[in-house]
Amino acid sequence: MNEALDAGRLREIYDEQLKAHVPERLPAGVTVDRDGPLVRFFGLSRSGYLTYRDLGGLDGAELDDLIRRQVVTFTERGEEVEWKLHGHDQPADLADRLVAHGFTPEVQETVVIGRVAPIAAAPLREIPGVRVREVTSRADFDRIAVMEEEVWGDGSRDHLAESLAGELAADPDGLLVVVAEAGDRVVSAGWTRYIPGTEFATLWGGSTLAEYRGRGVYKAIVEHRARRAAERGFSLLQVDCSPDSRPILERVGLIPITTTTPYMFRPDLAAE
Repeated sequence: MNEALDAGRLREIYDEQLKAHVPERLPAGVTVDRDGPLVRFFGLSRSGYLTYRDLGGLDGAELDDLIRRQVVTFTERGEEVEWKLHGHDQPADLADRLVAHGFTPEVQETVVIGRVAPIAAAPLREIPGVRVREVTSRADFDRIAVMEEEVWGDGSRDHLAESLAGELAADPDGLLVVVAEAGDRVVSAGWTRYIPGTEFATLWGGSTLAEYRGRGVYKAIVEHRARRAAERGFSLLQVDCSPDSRPILERVGLIPITTTTPYMFRPDLAAE
């Protein structure tokens, strides 16, 4: 892709290559099927997952039926599920229809995309007292989860170490996990999912302890993963980013193309 970065064109590429992507190798216990335009993931460590390239023009009663079927399916399984809603998804009232069927929105993030090459070409970043390294052990994944819980304090990170370990076991070449450490303490971490057959390496994580922010730690982890993506032949980086990380990612060259909001359905709450 040699043309100048254009949000509209990047959004088209994102829709074509990423939105309904299904990994070739899935962690143990995870299964995938389809219901019309929906791709449905079952058995993930935190929740089920619903995605799609588009809804094929479904609207009105047909769309309500599709949403209702997901409510029935995941209620019968006793499994919560995330419907990943993008800002450019159609129809325009999709969010209202999800809410009417018991889904609740969580925090909105921005999808940003940029070229790998200029980020990978950045000079190695030296941060006094901090080192960046790649990790593969469950012990290190547990340390990442501890750091994430310290950052967020919401009690929702207990799934993380198990999820990373399961994903790495299923596809060792498809996941790269990187930590920044100060002594024996993990102060930031991020991981890359490589998407075969596409232009994309996707970046996840990036939480950083408060006392280490503003020192270039997050940038160092982004740049390290960009260098590895370049070595693997990927040309684009994609991130679902928070308001905290968006300015940093824009400064290194990623641009916003849409938003994404998790709409969650929790059978236990719906039954109350």
